[in-house]
Amino acid sequence: MRKFSILVSALIFSSILLAACAQTTAMPGQTQASQPVAGSVQINGAGATFPLPVYTEWIYAYQYVDPSVTLNYQGIGSGGGKKGIIDNTIDFAGSDSVFKDEEYASGKDLQMYPMLAGAVVPIYNVEGVTQTLTLDRITLTGIYNASIKKWNDPAIAALNPGVALPDKDITAVHRSDGSGTTEIFTNALASFSDDWKNNVGAGSAVEWPVDKVGNGIGGKGNQGVAAAVQNTPNSIGYVELSYAIANKIPFANMVNKAGQSVPANADSLASAITDYANSFDAKLTTKIVDGPGAGSWPIAGYTYIILHTSSMQDCTKAQKLLEFLKWALTDTAAGKRASELGYSVLPDAVRTQVLDKLGQVTCNGNPVMTNK
Repeated sequence: MRKFSILVSALIFSSILLAACAQTTAMPGQTQASQPVAGSVQINGAGATFPLPVYTEWIYAYQYVDPSVTLNYQGIGSGGGKKGIIDNTIDFAGSDSVFKDEEYASGKDLQMYPMLAGAVVPIYNVEGVTQTLTLDRITLTGIYNASIKKWNDPAIAALNPGVALPDKDITAVHRSDGSGTTEIFTNALASFSDDWKNNVGAGSAVEWPVDKVGNGIGGKGNQGVAAAVQNTPNSIGYVELSYAIANKIPFANMVNKAGQSVPANADSLASAITDYANSFDAKLTTKIVDGPGAGSWPIAGYTYIILHTSSMQDCTKAQKLLEFLKWALTDTAAGKRASELGYSVLPDAVRTQVLDKLGQVTCNGNPVMTNK
């Protein structure tokens, strides 16, 4: 059913592009006859499941923009993507987890490029509860550090007046694989709580306190966490927003740093991005954590594409890959579909930085993007 819904959405999205794509012209200095034959350029990527819904639709639509390219992206987790690009087993990686210094050193000429921002949401399956629950920053942290163990705990009840919360143990579901979604989630918990920051920390994998007391469950990928929550009464987990929307899984509102109860949507995500619009470092990475904005969603992050900047050997493949990324960053229909799925496109100033950085990629010593 999941695959069918993605395919239907992709078909709708691609139909928007067909008329424009029919008018696609050759790049400067090329003729249509010089273009590779349909499907002759194979480009393989893998990594984060966080952007998988939108990458799936973009890749489907892009075959109408450039039929010579066959793109493939596998959602294997940010850890798997980073390992693949370091080991040169894939052409590009997706990651929500920022590279450590030693990973940059291992991969030599690697660069991260933010593509989109997305929200991570707490999904739940609570017996007898049909209303949208509300959690706050301390309560969510308390659930995952096992200090809040029952759904009718006074802290949860105070946030949800009128909701008949069951006297049932909470099962807390988390990712079992190295995950950028986990890094975003645990960065948020660390910002919510000094106790979490000092005793658990943040990263793509952590030692979960709920596992130590026996009420934690691990699931691989968004799909594994979602399946565990849906099949386990009185459970809670975390997935990226578009996955929850596509699979119609209920997710909680959050009381943010400003003390406002906000839903996860395009507006609260855009507010969170605005809080950190000028915080990118020299490597084009940043955190979007617990921003001060009244309308900001407190658990969010960028998802990145990772490329080799000077060691790609197949210059045609390199050019086609960068053309796809430029299209994804600048095409109006592509951006609109991303927003509909619950992502936020890059602010103009950030997009300009990304395009400029892509313009520095070389193959055999020559710039790959001849038309920036």
